[in-house]
Amino acid sequence: MKTETTQIETYPNATAFHAGPWSELNQYVADIPLAGSLPGKLWLKEHLGLSGMEISFGAMPPGVSIPFLHKHQQNEELYLFITGTGEMLIDGEVIAVTQGSSIRVSPAATRCWRNTGEEPLVYFVIQAKEGSLEQWTSTDGAPVSDTPVWPL
Repeated sequence: MKTETTQIETYPNATAFHAGPWSELNQYVADIPLAGSLPGKLWLKEHLGLSGMEISFGAMPPGVSIPFLHKHQQNEELYLFITGTGEMLIDGEVIAVTQGSSIRVSPAATRCWRNTGEEPLVYFVIQAKEGSLEQWTSTDGAPVSDTPVWPL
């Protein structure tokens, strides 16, 4: 069943949000207290009704940097870089990032990132409370006896 926006579909035990192609992420604009409006940033919490983590998409144009350092009170972050090249500044250390880079940052670390390439730096950021993961796929997943039946 679709809700008021055609980008969101709700089901009894799932929600789907269709943000569109990476090349169109700049249509989303996030208002960030320390930076003002940030084009190309999309948080998924509200769109999906997330309750145990926050996930955001970002598309940073060439030559752009987050204009401030920040840290968190409780949440660790996982940055997953999809396309482009850039750098993260974490506690004064510069870490080069490119397509396929993954970086975990503890809440206490100061962080910032920038696009050093000639194409958009596209990335996901996943936030969850540090130390809260008690189970993961191999210990939390439970098989069911049904066989998948795909509609024709």
